[in-house]
Amino acid sequence: MEFEWALYKSTKPSPEEIAESFEDPFSLRFLPDSNRFNSQNRFFSLGCSSAGAGIFAVYTSTGKVIRVLAARPMTDEENYFYSRKSKENL
Repeated sequence: MEFEWALYKSTKPSPEEIAESFEDPFSLRFLPDSNRFNSQNRFFSLGCSSAGAGIFAVYTSTGKVIRVLAARPMTDEENYFYSRKSKENL
């Protein structure tokens, strides 16, 4: 999977941590249920870096290239949801 970082303007979390969160075997990918995002082809991802940092990312994808638009550490609620879903998949 290739990443394009031209649209990502932050340094926290780093592009390396974000890429690791996409490689997380328990990462979760979502299609937004809001009409606002339907026309913009946006997706959400919850995953952990190799250091264990939970990362929420908004991205777009062509199927071959992932363009990360924004990312931040997971909130407590997102961490709980991620943990619960990870345990369901074991």
